[in-house]
Amino acid sequence: MNRNKLIKYLIVCITILTGCNKIESNRHLVKITTNLGEIEVMLYNETPKHTDNFINLADNQFYDGIIFHRVIKNFVIQAGDPETKKSEQGKVYGDKDSGYLIDPEFSDTIIHKFGAIGMARESDNINPQKLSSGSQFYIVVGKVYTNEELDKLEDKINYEKLNRIKQDLYRKISEENTPLTDNKIKEISIRIENMIDSINVNHPFKFTSKQREIYTTIGGIPHLDGGYTVFGEVVKGMDVVKRISEVTTDQNDRPLVDITIKQVKKIR
Repeated sequence: MNRNKLIKYLIVCITILTGCNKIESNRHLVKITTNLGEIEVMLYNETPKHTDNFINLADNQFYDGIIFHRVIKNFVIQAGDPETKKSEQGKVYGDKDSGYLIDPEFSDTIIHKFGAIGMARESDNINPQKLSSGSQFYIVVGKVYTNEELDKLEDKINYEKLNRIKQDLYRKISEENTPLTDNKIKEISIRIENMIDSINVNHPFKFTSKQREIYTTIGGIPHLDGGYTVFGEVVKGMDVVKRISEVTTDQNDRPLVDITIKQVKKIR
């Protein structure tokens, strides 16, 4: 790491830690005790539905005894399937949760930085409203990005956004059930061109300067921003999270040796 990048990294870390010290007193703290160590998480007031739900599950010992059923190095560690309390060797888990969904709580200032905790959910084709699972959560490990990588990711996000809108337009046109005459085809072409111009000129996706600052220093998973609700961050025990993220897993990303959550408890 060169000198300028190191200085920038230290400034970001100091800023983050200073911010945490200022706001810790009015935010909930939860301790996740695992068989590999303890993780302390600060929950956000800006996401009350997710924060209250997580505390309620902790108070009712919902998480006690479950395992991290999905672990991907340089990505996330994930838990929250109640069936894993009686885990069977080699079985694939991840289909079950608390039995209800939570409305998304997105914020431009709350992102998937290294150490963020968020709620999992079904994919967009099943769950276009981006409703969160009631209990399955993940902790972000991610990686550090270069600005060039973020540029390419912006292009990819815009391309995928354009394709989704195109597919929606084609679906609406097919539902109209009108003959594809020359005039109709011309009309469709004009609508598509206008849509492309609108996205590329007026509404392109861009990472904010704050996102770029964080993702190029401490890292994270930028492409999840705006798609999954982040409701807290690890304030102690990221060494434990990293250790869990690096265990050996099978072809389904389940650790070969169970990583068990002994207890999740609110400590403030």
